Amino acid sequence: MKNSPTVTDWAAYISQMESVLALELDDVRRQEVLLQFSRIAQMAEPLMALPLDSRLDIAGVYHA
Repeated sequence: MKNSPTVTDWAAYISQMESVLALELDDVRRQEVLLQFSRIAQMAEPLMALPLDSRLDIAGVYHA
């Protein structure tokens, strides 16, 4: 079963993170962050599209 790609609204994400982190970005910085997030997402696309065997174990959880 192949999953359809997820489309992320990076502008909305940045706006939410500004609120959560109590940041105030000006429009120029906000656009630059948006550009960088878009670039990172584009670079990650081939990796995220890599099919994984459903029998692979998930990573363990570290408990101290």
